[in-house]
Amino acid sequence: MKKYAGIDIGSRTIELVVVDEQGKLMESCQADTGFDPISEASRILDGVEYDQIMATGYGRGLFETAFDEAGTVTEIKAHAKGVISSFPDAMTILDIGGQDSKAIALNDKGRVKKFEMNDRCAAGTGKFLEIMAKNLGFSIDGFGPAALAAQNDLSINSMCTVFAESEVTSLIAKGASPGEIARGLHLSVVKRAAGMINRVCGPGPIVFSGGVANNTCIGEFLSQKLAREVLIPETPQMMGALGAALILLEKVLAEKVSENG
Repeated sequence: MKKYAGIDIGSRTIELVVVDEQGKLMESCQADTGFDPISEASRILDGVEYDQIMATGYGRGLFETAFDEAGTVTEIKAHAKGVISSFPDAMTILDIGGQDSKAIALNDKGRVKKFEMNDRCAAGTGKFLEIMAKNLGFSIDGFGPAALAAQNDLSINSMCTVFAESEVTSLIAKGASPGEIARGLHLSVVKRAAGMINRVCGPGPIVFSGGVANNTCIGEFLSQKLAREVLIPETPQMMGALGAALILLEKVLAEKVSENG
């Protein structure tokens, strides 16, 4: 039985997924990207059995150069395919990763119809939340729960990391609690994400993918902000790699059909 791999080389992490000829998940893993993504990708692939591989993510071009047999696919298409495999009726996707965010609208056949992407700065991304959590003394896992537990909403006006840090310092000096500031920061991220969704996507549930989807506070605030259901895959950070693997499998099957006339 042949195996098909998808690898998502992101700015913060690398995800690897392997599926069989029926598209069934065989194995998956994740690691930090580090300063040398290709070396880290090689380490992850060491000992993994696969027949073909397709890369996505910001480092897909580097991967294609280093691994001659690899194909590539855009993050937008990969995430759409990965999400559709878990939520076949999905028409709206929000993907927030380490250093970019995307709102994706799909048609009734699961194909990308329209999208908006923020990849020019870390505003509203996993990196932004990571820096803010550290500044406030929270672990990244404890940041969301602290925001949910806070009672008072604070307004954070700047989404630029540098300016937001200054704003946080000023709020602390005025006596705001770390939890209240955490809540304000999460609400700011959600406001930005909601704006992207409203500009791109129609009504209905939103599927939230990417590593930031593991922060339940963002999903809950987003649902409240838009008055819409937010669905989160079991492993939201794996959707890009899974989608790449499934697109590769689909391509191979189509080629076989073409060869057989």
